[in-house]
Order: sequence, then structure tokens, then C-alpha cells
Amino acid sequence: MGRLINPDGVGKQRTQLLRAVLFTLRALATRPAIDAETQDMVAFMALALNEIHETIDVTCAAWEKRDYWLKADQFRREWAWAGRIGARLDRVALGNEWQNLPALMVELSKHLEKVELPKRNKLGTPWAGALERLKVEREYQP
Repeated sequence: MGRLINPDGVGKQRTQLLRAVLFTLRALATRPAIDAETQDMVAFMALALNEIHETIDVTCAAWEKRDYWLKADQFRREWAWAGRIGARLDRVALGNEWQNLPALMVELSKHLEKVELPKRNKLGTPWAGALERLKVEREYQP
């Protein structure tokens, strides 16, 4: 029996999420004021970055199983920003700390410089309803 290869691995999932975050960040930059859609955009980016952060251990577990400890540690350090910025975006969206959003957008854009978007938008509006999903996941009580 041959090796089974999962074509939809965590690396591909990370790439798709990064593209969605970049697309959302670009759309967010054009927003004139903070409204319901802006809040959904920020919540979506928080959810996506936290999901990216969760894929890091899955990737590292495979390397650690083969005793590639240094490679796994370096990978964790390279991707630590995703969990850190995701948690800060959580606080912005749920804690109404909108004054921190511009600095977070600049910091996030630095990490997304090498991400390329497809020529056509195939994503639609992935942020629709994201604030409610974030509240449910975090069991938010105002």
C-alpha cells in the first residue's frame, strides 16, 4: 500500500487563511468609519489568525516526531506573531479598543507582505457574521 497524502494539509490551510486575512485587511483599510461590517472584518481576522496559530503545532508535531527539534522551534518562533496579533484583535473586537486598530493593521501588514492574492476575488465576503462567531467561540458576555 502506498503513502496517503492529504492534499488539504495545514500548510495549504494556512496559505488560504493568510490570503483571506490580507484580502480583509485591504478592504478594512478603505473603510471610513467603524460600523458593523468593520467589526465583522476585525473579528474575522482575529478568528483566522487564531486558526493559523492552531495549525503551527500540527506542523511542528510531525517534525518533532522525526527529531527535528530545531526546525520545529524555529517554525514556532517565525509564526508566533499570528497568535499574538490574533489575541490583540480579539480584544479590539470584543473590548471595543478601536484606538489600537491602526497600529495592529500596520503590524499585520508587515507580516503579510509576501502573500499574493489571486487576480480575481474568489473569496466574496468571508467576514460576514464573524463578530457573532467570535462572541460564541469566546463565550462573550457584555
